[in-house]
Amino acid sequence: MRKGALLTACGTAGIIALAGCGSSSSGGGGNGSTAPAGGGAATGGNSASATDGGTGGGTSGGSIDGKNAKVGIILPDRQSSNRWISSDPDALKQRCAADKLQCDIQNANGSAQQMTTIATTMMNNGVKVLALVNLDSASAAQIEKTAKSKGIYTIDYDRLTLGGSASLYVSYDNVKVGELQGKTLTGCDQVKGKSAVKYVDLNGAPTDNNATLFKQGYDGVLSKQKGWQRVGDQSVPDWDNQQAGVIFTSMLQKNSDMNAVMVANDGMAGSVVTALKKQNLAGKVAVAGQDATVEGLQRIMDGTQCFTIYKPSKDEAFAVVDAAAQLANGQAPKTPTTIKDTQSGRAVPAILATPIAITKANVAQPINDGYTPKSTTCAGAYADKCKTAGVK
Repeated sequence: MRKGALLTACGTAGIIALAGCGSSSSGGGGNGSTAPAGGGAATGGNSASATDGGTGGGTSGGSIDGKNAKVGIILPDRQSSNRWISSDPDALKQRCAADKLQCDIQNANGSAQQMTTIATTMMNNGVKVLALVNLDSASAAQIEKTAKSKGIYTIDYDRLTLGGSASLYVSYDNVKVGELQGKTLTGCDQVKGKSAVKYVDLNGAPTDNNATLFKQGYDGVLSKQKGWQRVGDQSVPDWDNQQAGVIFTSMLQKNSDMNAVMVANDGMAGSVVTALKKQNLAGKVAVAGQDATVEGLQRIMDGTQCFTIYKPSKDEAFAVVDAAAQLANGQAPKTPTTIKDTQSGRAVPAILATPIAITKANVAQPINDGYTPKSTTCAGAYADKCKTAGVK
């Protein structure tokens, strides 16, 4: 079992302020910071409950005894990524059981108001820790402020809440995700070795801080590529795939000779490929992606999408649940780094996982890992393609 320092007082140097301790958020420490917590979870609604004990092999290397504490976890929607529908809930339930926690896992269905309602119910039902994937920073910061006033600890899950007061942030290093996207795009067959490349950015939601970080990463790489010229740059509200298609179609009409599309995720990449097919350009233009979705991996096997970014759910979900188990029992999770909240200036203690680029060469990995379901990815015409790719 990982053990953090037992927290008995507020304001200890190098440790995040306890929920309800003082009226303002304290800054996080540097590398090696520790972070603490408090109690109960909601029931009812469209939730998934995990209460049984068990074992699991998370990023910490072993389960933690959460002593049946209640924890609330709120996922954002079912639109921006399939991970919020199956892979993350499954990983969360597995780890909650292993850590002996009563976890109430719910989805806000893309509504910030619904997320606030769910959070309020969870707090009223006595959660000690509340982990949430925000839909926007303003509404999430208010939820965290309310939780803090009630002595409940909060965790920013996957997306950093700007201006918030979470005890810690668990995610992938999203600037590195973007950098990996940029570097992998430059190696795609459609652009590799070209002296001149025209490309466009199709970014995620402007309200999502992760989208900002992804863009920071890939812009930092692509802007330094000799001969690369960005001829379009737009963000897509709410990560909406249909809107992405409309926006990209307009970009394509203005720049029919583009060579590459830096697309923030697989869902929007699908809309890009659809638009390219209409102009007989699918496979001729390098298309980026992220999330290792069924459709994304199929397009990689087809050759119409160059790559995706694989972020194994367990690497994030297990760390979130382990931290919640520790916080719920007065222990401080070890946080190897910090992330700056650009709104408040606070250094937020963070646990960050490492992303993996998936191309045709290793397209089988997310499937063989059980992250992307073989039954749907390798159905029909893709059965032979999966076999050729090395799917077991």
